[in-house]
Amino acid sequence: MPQMVWSTRPDGFHDYFNARWYEFTGVPDGSTDGEGWNGMFHPEDQDRARELWEQSLRTGQPYEIEYRLRHRSGVYRWTLGRAVPLKDGDGRITRWFGTCTDIDDLKRMEQHKEVLSQELSHRIKNIFAVVSSLIALSARKHPEAVPFARDLRTRVGALARAHEFVRPHTDVSRPTVGDMTLHAFLADLFRAYAAEDGTPRVILKGDDAAFDDQAATSVALLFHELATNAAKYGALSMPEGRVILTTETRDDRFVLTWVEEGGPTISHEPRHAGFGSSLASLSVENQLGGKLERRWEPQGLILTADLPSTALSRRRAAARTSETR
Repeated sequence: MPQMVWSTRPDGFHDYFNARWYEFTGVPDGSTDGEGWNGMFHPEDQDRARELWEQSLRTGQPYEIEYRLRHRSGVYRWTLGRAVPLKDGDGRITRWFGTCTDIDDLKRMEQHKEVLSQELSHRIKNIFAVVSSLIALSARKHPEAVPFARDLRTRVGALARAHEFVRPHTDVSRPTVGDMTLHAFLADLFRAYAAEDGTPRVILKGDDAAFDDQAATSVALLFHELATNAAKYGALSMPEGRVILTTETRDDRFVLTWVEEGGPTISHEPRHAGFGSSLASLSVENQLGGKLERRWEPQGLILTADLPSTALSRRRAAARTSETR
């Protein structure tokens, strides 16, 4: 079979590797039994592989790791290692069965994707920087436009920061939100749409929430799309228009309600959902596991995003779950 398969005694002593293992590694039969298996990994991965394996032996939890395994050519190739325990009727582990899957081509594609993503992001950030510089240079020639230029640069800066969250990310490039709360994140995102005197036009009300980078992209996509549409066609397209964004904890749910006021009167619901609307739905329903509802009232759009309470801070939720086990 194409998969590398191995098994161990209950104490973790490796005593079986299939023919594919020896074909891939090129080592003599039996040479990786016992502790010899760990020497097949890249030196930088050996301690991590041993520690995770010992943890699985102590806890009985499945083993899963990505490491670099030495190929018969002498080159280290990225490999996905997995193992699960076999238990008897009394719940005692009688053996461990594991596999190794060559994922080197996939890892290289991910690295190539990361390079392209970083290059694209760098170019876009440069465009924001150039636009900001052009605004500043133009203001020097027209002193009367300095207040306007200052406000415009603030908006461009806010959009540049939002770009860091809405662009495609890998695990390496994903920005860190840290201890930022949802309200702080949204306030930063909406700064580009403030009034000329700096007064926010998207008013945040209600319960704040812990927030991490796993939810940042989806939330930024949703509200960047809503704010952009409101600025083009809705409440934010009118000087007196504004948006009330209410966030509320309801048992095991977290509900966000976007209400537009003071914009152009809406006479009917849009006949077709555009790409942006589809993207917003994808962010809420597929990425955050929630439900999205839109209502077009005469005074403006009302949108409700009903999310699981764990959707905005998945790491904390995972930590709490592990603590209760």
